[in-house]
Amino acid sequence: MGIGPVEKLQVRQRLEALEENLSPYASRSSRSLGRERDETPSPLRTEYQRDRDRIIHTNAFRRLKHKTQVFLAPSGDHYVTRLTHTLEVAQVGRTIARALNLNEDLVEAMSYGHDLGHTPFGHLGEETLDQVYAPGFTHSAQSLRIVERLAREGEGLNLTWEVRQGIISHSKPQGDFLDIKLDESLTLEAQVLRLADSVAYLNHDIADAIRAGMLKVEDLPERANRVLGTTHSERLDALITAIVQESWPASGLSGEESDTKPVISMDQETRDAMMELRDYMFQNIYLPLGDTRQSEVGRDVVKLLYHYFVTNAEEIPPPYFSPGTDPERAAVDYVAGMTDHYAIRQAEKLQSGITQNVFHNVPLE
Repeated sequence: MGIGPVEKLQVRQRLEALEENLSPYASRSSRSLGRERDETPSPLRTEYQRDRDRIIHTNAFRRLKHKTQVFLAPSGDHYVTRLTHTLEVAQVGRTIARALNLNEDLVEAMSYGHDLGHTPFGHLGEETLDQVYAPGFTHSAQSLRIVERLAREGEGLNLTWEVRQGIISHSKPQGDFLDIKLDESLTLEAQVLRLADSVAYLNHDIADAIRAGMLKVEDLPERANRVLGTTHSERLDALITAIVQESWPASGLSGEESDTKPVISMDQETRDAMMELRDYMFQNIYLPLGDTRQSEVGRDVVKLLYHYFVTNAEEIPPPYFSPGTDPERAAVDYVAGMTDHYAIRQAEKLQSGITQNVFHNVPLE
């Protein structure tokens, strides 16, 4: 026999009480800095769980399945897409957060949202929009713009401050990003996301490059193979374990008290091996892939679409464009939201033959 309204079950309150067992350095949904617009709390979910679910149900999240990770519009079924990358980041992030007694729900929510703003054709699409759009473009800022302004037909998702912070701060430059002094306001969960993102993409990009015949395991730096291992699972285990061990004070279980807020990092040997491996991938995979014929065509497609929609903004659907909207901003929002496949088809409609048949697996009709 039921007991009446679900509010009487006190589910959310029980979940919030469980969060009190987390590390003293962990984020707690009941103490969130809140949302831009106040909302009645859910009777069944914490605030971070609500954010996670809202992101998963967006069109932007669904479109990640046809957005490039590294290989453009790949024909093989096993290449990583932006969606599978996102799921792997969430898995790595949850593992680290659980081990360190941090808030898994927060890490999961920001993981699902961190790449919503990625363009078609991956980072080369991002670089192209950054070149043609005078104010500049980054996928992290676009991800934030999606959850704040574009999702839900222009209403935005009204996410918590902590999830939005993780989304905007996840990006890392080439080089030793671990040397960057972290903003003191960055939650430990946001720091987990930064490392989980790197661990995930580095490992699955190696697997994709091997699958494509671009490298062999023995081609990788000797130190990386020695310190991190030579298989996908060995590298993941070595990196995640190193992060947990070095970041253990963040768990609140080390028995050491300090006035200094702990940080999420890894030991020097593992860090050096990871950075050498990352540099190797930039020099031998990422940068060379940017010089292929496919990449050149991808850039041409993004430029064509951007310039066309700037001058024909009335063809841009809402919520990207409405009377009074800046046509350039609307064109960026619309083009950035396209999947590889949709961008290719739209470009072919505008200029037949522009893709020069380099994307063989994409139907143009």
